[in-house]
Amino acid sequence: MDAGIDRGILFTDQYQLTMAQLYFRFGLHEREAHFDHFFRTYPNYGSHRAGYCVYAGLAWVLDWMQRARFTERELSFLRGQRNLKGNRVFGDDFLSWLSENGSFDGVRVLSVPEGRVVHPHEPLTVVKGPLAMAQILETSLLNHLNYQTLIATKASRIKQTCGKALVLEFGARRAHDLAANAGTRAALIGGVDFSSNVGISHLMGIDPKGTHAHSMVQAFIALGEGELSAFRAYAEVYPDDCLLLVDTINTLESGVPNAIAVFEELRRKGHKPVGIRLDSGDLATLSMGAAKMLNDAGFSDTSIVLSNQLDEIGIMRIKEQIENNAGGYGVDADELIDRLVYGIGTKLITSSGDPALDGVYKLAAVRDGLNRWLPATKVSETAEKVVIPGNKHVWRMYNRNNMAIGDIIALADERPDTDKTMRLHHPESGRGMVFDSIEPLLVPVKEQSTGALDPAYITPRLDEMRKRCAEDLARLSPGVKKISAPEGYQVFLSSKLWKMKQEMTHSFGDESKKV
Repeated sequence: MDAGIDRGILFTDQYQLTMAQLYFRFGLHEREAHFDHFFRTYPNYGSHRAGYCVYAGLAWVLDWMQRARFTERELSFLRGQRNLKGNRVFGDDFLSWLSENGSFDGVRVLSVPEGRVVHPHEPLTVVKGPLAMAQILETSLLNHLNYQTLIATKASRIKQTCGKALVLEFGARRAHDLAANAGTRAALIGGVDFSSNVGISHLMGIDPKGTHAHSMVQAFIALGEGELSAFRAYAEVYPDDCLLLVDTINTLESGVPNAIAVFEELRRKGHKPVGIRLDSGDLATLSMGAAKMLNDAGFSDTSIVLSNQLDEIGIMRIKEQIENNAGGYGVDADELIDRLVYGIGTKLITSSGDPALDGVYKLAAVRDGLNRWLPATKVSETAEKVVIPGNKHVWRMYNRNNMAIGDIIALADERPDTDKTMRLHHPESGRGMVFDSIEPLLVPVKEQSTGALDPAYITPRLDEMRKRCAEDLARLSPGVKKISAPEGYQVFLSSKLWKMKQEMTHSFGDESKKV
């Protein structure tokens, strides 16, 4: 009876609802508020860290917002909640207001488009709307955007490491429940070429890819048929897509020789074998040995798919090992690296090393009775946790070579594209910046008056999101894209915004002294 209630508007935290009722009690619930979604730090994987992130998840949170609303089913659940003394938590008057107004139709959203490269502290998603409903939105918005941005970033780094090689995502079986679908979507946006996840691949407009499992070979062996019979059976059913997993018994003594025998049979029938897959052992050493055997048999054009706990560091080490040792196997290192395909599973779908993005959703401003935006902030002993206040916009600067040289966070009424005299502040360098061109990063995606998506926003296709990502990466300094110890990317505040932040921070300090 309650199926799906956990995925609707009650996919939120309890404190969002209790705060919403408090706003209602004090007449603040319909006061327009401005919330910023941003992340504080890049993912840090321990031995290496990211120097950029790839934004993803927007289309899914917008879809959720269009569908989520309070109906009698949700209100009945809230009506039954009791506090520690057995009294109702939520009053009838508040629930009646939710019955009439409990949707996100009155919430406006501006956002960075999916697939774009982004950096800490700059607003990625801006939510403007009634304080109560904008507050209730927080949990789901962070859930959708933080995870997909995290996985898209990891996928981009892996793809950067692989170069021109194909990358396949195999992570569904190791993912956290249905996060497999969100993770696959994000990985595809970040640059992964294909996925084994069938449903989400079709939803994203691409064909799923895969080979076979060890169990197929095991089944034939258990029935007395052997590995060669298993390979022949697979080739018979899929003669033009024959890619064989060769490490069930012994890779170089059994798997590869049996695969070559089947490939020769396919070739005689006019079919072209795809290649082999290695899923265990020393992948660099086995790939060099397998390449030598395949080359000698006339199959130098077949692919060698590598899988098994790979990530960007593992792939770098495999390539380095091949570059240093391929000659000893009689194999050309560059040619072997060019024919490799990488299957990435657990370490991508779980973002191994840093499994959560430090993304937050903070109140930045509220409107007063005179329709003015009043800035809001949060002061912390930790500098990076101090919220940048105010109604803001984000801009990206480029030099004459069309390379990104920094981003600007400015107040919404400032125009760094036309005001060449605008002073900028950087918390570390404190220096200004000369740019050749500049573009705004935030675009309207959801209207406030009708509740519909903005007419200018069209849910992007996968190829469009990938193109944005590739273009942003091409305009990013190689030092920022380094897999280990990347250079810092500069995010500036306008001097006007910096002054506002400092004044508010100091005023908080003055207030604390009165306590």
